[in-house]
Amino acid sequence: MKRVFLIVLDSFGIGAMPDSAEYGDIGVNTLASISKSEKFNIKNLKELGLFNIDGVDCLAGVQNPKAAFARLEELSKGKDTTIGHWEIAGIISNQPLPTYPHGFPESVLNEFSKRTGRAVICNKPYSGTKVIEDYGEEHLKSGALIVYTSADSVFQIAAHEDIVPTEELYHYCKIAREILVGEHGVGRVIARPFKTENGKFMRTSNRHDFSLEPPCETMLDTLLENGLDTIAVGKIYDIFAGKGVSEHIFTSGNTDGMNKTLEYAKKDFNGLCFVNLVDFDMLYGHRNDVDGYANALSEFDKWLEAFLPLLKEDDLLIITADHGCDPAYLVSTDHSREYVPLLVYGKNVNPVNCGTKQGFCTISKTICEYLSVDTEINGESILTEILK
Repeated sequence: MKRVFLIVLDSFGIGAMPDSAEYGDIGVNTLASISKSEKFNIKNLKELGLFNIDGVDCLAGVQNPKAAFARLEELSKGKDTTIGHWEIAGIISNQPLPTYPHGFPESVLNEFSKRTGRAVICNKPYSGTKVIEDYGEEHLKSGALIVYTSADSVFQIAAHEDIVPTEELYHYCKIAREILVGEHGVGRVIARPFKTENGKFMRTSNRHDFSLEPPCETMLDTLLENGLDTIAVGKIYDIFAGKGVSEHIFTSGNTDGMNKTLEYAKKDFNGLCFVNLVDFDMLYGHRNDVDGYANALSEFDKWLEAFLPLLKEDDLLIITADHGCDPAYLVSTDHSREYVPLLVYGKNVNPVNCGTKQGFCTISKTICEYLSVDTEINGESILTEILK
């Protein structure tokens, strides 16, 4: 019985890719930015080999790292959550998903309003916290839905839980998902419920993503078809629209996600536990909160002390990311086009430097080979490089 724990630190980039300027990202480096914070303390990730990775020079590496390590370059056209996770799972996206810097077309909004029975306000790129500050009162008075987007391929719907109950908001998102296909097939429709706390509008933890279904088979499909467990923790289930997932559990944030992953480490299963820790991106990267991001990474690092001893003889731990979101890049609060780290730890793993690899799909190919599953998905396995 083999278990693989694949943990995605959402937005944990490690430096600008060669084409980052084409995406409006100049000199971005999420890791370097947060390493300057007093809240930054990641001795376990350092010992695994994070600072030994090619191009990571913000701090010195260790002489004898405990994990195999590499730098991964994204091959897909994009820098968002959906594209990044799809590539981790074996899909290279040659065309970016559609974005709407000037808002969604009237044809989309008219159909949406017709089917929901509610008007729409805003319809422009906006910060998720600022949009409820600016449009929350109007929403309370009129009942109109706050629809907005960002630099990513997303259609976001914000509504106060006292005006639009959460399940009703989810229903509206499903309607939007049915409308937004083909030419307007955005990566995600996102429910953004909020409430009033101490006289201020605050987003709740009842966010829910309704993703575009992956266009072809992924690592999850392949593993499931071969009788292996595919456990999704956090928003993994949403990102893949449930495809290829045998069991899933949602989380309310990083702490909850780490706790639930710890519980899975105490259980027997045969296959993959695929985890997303979203707070790095949602709470800190997008809000230019360097200290918050650094502290969140330090908390994850501390959590490793409890998790690593639970790994069995044939277990693998893989730590990576899906894109960057440099909190010190004040030009933007959007994702950044960055390399991501790859750390592979296990009792049978040889701690070698695998250099820079083309494609996040290196991960899926390696996992499939480790679990003895043949697959035609994209990627090149590094298993022979890293196993003792």
